[in-house]
Amino acid sequence: MERVANIGLIQMSCGDDVEANYGKAVDRVREAASRGANIVCLQELFKSRYFCQVVDSRHFELAEPVDEGAPAVRQLGDLAAELGIVLIAGLFEKRAVGLYHNTAVVVDADGRYLGKYRKMHIPDDPGYYEKFYFAPGDLGYRVFKTRFGAIGVLICWDQWFPEAARLLALKGAEIIVIPTAIGNRQAEHVRATEVGYHESWQLVQQGHAVANACYLAAVNRVGFEPGAKENEGIEFWGQSFLADPDGRIVAQASAEREEALIVPADLAKIEEVRKSFSFPFRDRRVDSYQGLTSLYLDSE
Repeated sequence: MERVANIGLIQMSCGDDVEANYGKAVDRVREAASRGANIVCLQELFKSRYFCQVVDSRHFELAEPVDEGAPAVRQLGDLAAELGIVLIAGLFEKRAVGLYHNTAVVVDADGRYLGKYRKMHIPDDPGYYEKFYFAPGDLGYRVFKTRFGAIGVLICWDQWFPEAARLLALKGAEIIVIPTAIGNRQAEHVRATEVGYHESWQLVQQGHAVANACYLAAVNRVGFEPGAKENEGIEFWGQSFLADPDGRIVAQASAEREEALIVPADLAKIEEVRKSFSFPFRDRRVDSYQGLTSLYLDSE
């Protein structure tokens, strides 16, 4: 039986005006829905610039409550219900004074709030000072049963860890969606070291799709955002994409332009692939993986 979900990946640039960013995102979501998308995903922290380039406590003013009934969640739910789409959106969550998370919410096509995922892996690298802003997630790896399919959500840095994608697949995810903010830092002393980084970013996620025989949607922002100093910042490389259960790139967005990329995903293909290849589940040697719960294993 054919089960096709039309997935809309919204990649856009962001400026300093939060309301303008939100309005732009809503316009792109409406565009995606008008073109047939029934699952739409926005990028990581879609309402603001990627403020984690710098350490500045003033940015905590951007955070907001993220739970059922919160203004941001109600707005997203109303939009999803109006358009009849599943909507995934990345927000800066204020859990309590002094406790914040990098969070994605999922609302179903009738506007119901299905829940949220809090980013588990938090980077702390030059230009990505996220540990200053975000506590690690404590909700685990979650799969949301939506009208148009079972969706597992990760956020950006999570994408490098195969264990996270595997756990979502084991919980029944048909589509893994990863809102992202990633690009090339423009400081002269680091530019040369990041050659090929984009290829690694794409390859590791294609690998998740293959290893778990599911679809994977990566949604990135695009455009240049300045850093703290002159001649510094990040050129976000866009190129949002959907990979199928064979790891093939079904469609990919531009490296320079804002875009609403609409890609059909035949979810029936997941069952076909899993019947043909036994590695996602049947042949796993779960009795031999105890070491995965260790941070590191010294050689014997």
